[in-house]
Amino acid sequence: MLHDLVAKYGPEMVFLNVLGAALGLPIPATPTLIVIGASVAMAPANMWPHLCLILALSVCASLLGDSFWFNAGRRYGNKTLYTLCKLSLSRDTCMKQTERFFGRWGLRVLFAAKFIPGLSLVSVPLAGAMGVKLSSFIKYDSAGAALWAVCGLGVGVIFAYQLDFLFAELNLYGRDTIGIIVVALAGYVAYRWWRRQAIAKTLETARVTVDQLDTLMQAGLAPVIYDIRSAEKRQIDPYVIPGSQFADERQLDGIVASLDPLQKVVIYCSCPNEVSAAWMAKRLRQLGIVDATPLQGGLEAWRDTGRKLEPIAYGAAPLSASAKPAPSSGNDCANNLCVSSSNLEESGVPDVQRAS
Repeated sequence: MLHDLVAKYGPEMVFLNVLGAALGLPIPATPTLIVIGASVAMAPANMWPHLCLILALSVCASLLGDSFWFNAGRRYGNKTLYTLCKLSLSRDTCMKQTERFFGRWGLRVLFAAKFIPGLSLVSVPLAGAMGVKLSSFIKYDSAGAALWAVCGLGVGVIFAYQLDFLFAELNLYGRDTIGIIVVALAGYVAYRWWRRQAIAKTLETARVTVDQLDTLMQAGLAPVIYDIRSAEKRQIDPYVIPGSQFADERQLDGIVASLDPLQKVVIYCSCPNEVSAAWMAKRLRQLGIVDATPLQGGLEAWRDTGRKLEPIAYGAAPLSASAKPAPSSGNDCANNLCVSSSNLEESGVPDVQRAS
């Protein structure tokens, strides 16, 4: 039954599955490519035309879904990334890792994005938010999608006889095969959700509110305030809470050495649930900084209350109480305030001014 279903609706299944995955639905497309590749290989007379058709459909579907998020990132900037972080089943820490990958490798990260869960979903809108040229995005994204599809189909072709045997075994269960697939997919989604919740439970639970932080600052008792957003996220949203210092949570030894153990520390990021800030606060507590807490709601919560923000670089216009970070245009990179990077420039990110 499954073999007949694949033979009859294979191209449609690939297109819809790849499109759904590119749009962010928790439906992995790689198994589908493998199964379709094996099915096509069992009819060697027409194998190459069918494989080329499936490859073309995969690339088109992937590019269609990715273009949606690319344009969303270009139009709405940081807000798109924040929404994705909230909706995605990928761990919140994966979002920050993706930003750093993009900062290091530029658009070349799209060559491998499809192979790593969560990487494509963040790197694509990030490219749009950073003002990458559409032509450069299409070139790199199409190449990455083609490489991924070729690998998936190739695995199916190589193991065609083994998978055909598996199809034969599944056919013995008749319509129950569909139920098995649905249960397997539901188990995959449940596992991703459980993994994200498990990480959240290991983080620091205490929070300092925006009102509490502002009260301390107004009273002249401002704590040490760390902005631990990635450099790429600060390029998109180049404003900080007054008095903030940039910090990298991967360099805790140096941070701890610069602090008094009794000093109050407030940490903020732009992750949903303050994941990165909560992780760093817990680690600082474990290392002897007894009063380290994340800012509830992060930078967005501070901004939403209308409180003052300071520009990171010279030349940035003062941010009004209710101002939002402007989404980047197709020719600029986050209001022209991001730090220049040869890796980004080589990969299609437009020239930018170096922050003073």
